[in-house]
Amino acid sequence: MEAIEELAVQPCTSSLYLRPFRLSYRQNGTKKFWDFMRTHDSVSILIFNTSRQCFVVVKQFRPAVYMCEVERHHPQVFQNEGKESFASLENPLPAVVGVTYELCAGIVDKPGLSLEEIACEEVLEECGYRVSVADLRRITSYRSGVGLTGSQQTLFYAEVNDQMKTSGGGGQPEEGELIEVVEIPLEESMKFAYDETFPKTMGVIFSFMWFHNNIAPKLPKK
Repeated sequence: MEAIEELAVQPCTSSLYLRPFRLSYRQNGTKKFWDFMRTHDSVSILIFNTSRQCFVVVKQFRPAVYMCEVERHHPQVFQNEGKESFASLENPLPAVVGVTYELCAGIVDKPGLSLEEIACEEVLEECGYRVSVADLRRITSYRSGVGLTGSQQTLFYAEVNDQMKTSGGGGQPEEGELIEVVEIPLEESMKFAYDETFPKTMGVIFSFMWFHNNIAPKLPKK
């Protein structure tokens, strides 16, 4: 996962996932404009393995996170913005600065499937557990990237056990996915959530808090 090499930044002239726009509008008599991106909505799933009392999350390299760290250390990387090409990255940072811990998740890009069906597919592909729509509990939906994309993510909860695991997960290599499945023991989960040495999404922190408020009190006492 961390064997990253031959890095080069270049302009994005077309994308399957992002479409840039500028909205012009008048608000309370003042003329304004705002640049934004249209992208897919998504689903995410908080997975709890009852056999081993642990959360199942994923770990992967995120180029956007990596490049934020690169720019922080080497701001000159983006000085050629607007030109046809950027320089290759000399002496790049270690790939680990772009690796994050996340909930199992996926974009909503299959019109024939419900959000629940897409969530089930993602759990199987990324984490290797076979769950059904009936196994899912909808927690809530919320807006993410409100200053840039405004897309909607729907969060589900799924309980699994060792008997439901049919593969090692890891995502779909043919789509460029390289995912590591990570187990976070329940008793260590809140410490993990607030430990900044483990880069993670807000979805991990929020869902762990939700679990401790709504599910943990109902678990059998040891």
